Amino acid sequence: MSAGNVVKALQMAIKNRKTTWPLIHHSDRGLQYCSALYQEKLTSSQIKPSMTDGYDCYQNALAERINGILKQEFLLETCNTGKELECLIKESINIFNQERPHLSLNMKTPNEIHQKTEEENLPRLILLT
Repeated sequence: MSAGNVVKALQMAIKNRKTTWPLIHHSDRGLQYCSALYQEKLTSSQIKPSMTDGYDCYQNALAERINGILKQEFLLETCNTGKELECLIKESINIFNQERPHLSLNMKTPNEIHQKTEEENLPRLILLT
């Protein structure tokens, strides 16, 4: 993937966009996404860039996993407005953090673990916000 090709793909996405809501473009630190050409297109299109810290591929995997969970388990309804979607996302994140037990957390919620680590003054988990 060259920078030129990903800019073309971005232009197609912008052209077919159905909303005027602000955008954030998240990516890993692939050279094509870091290129001046691509970053200039994001800026000129008023799209805020977001990238993983350094070259930690696991950060992007975490973001992709969370996006997948939201899409496959929570965002199952069709929303008619951006406001409905915003409410559904907030509700989904609340359920994910406060009500949904996670196998990887020994069937506890992220908030339960976060509270426990806070009490023990241990490193904290990142919660969805």
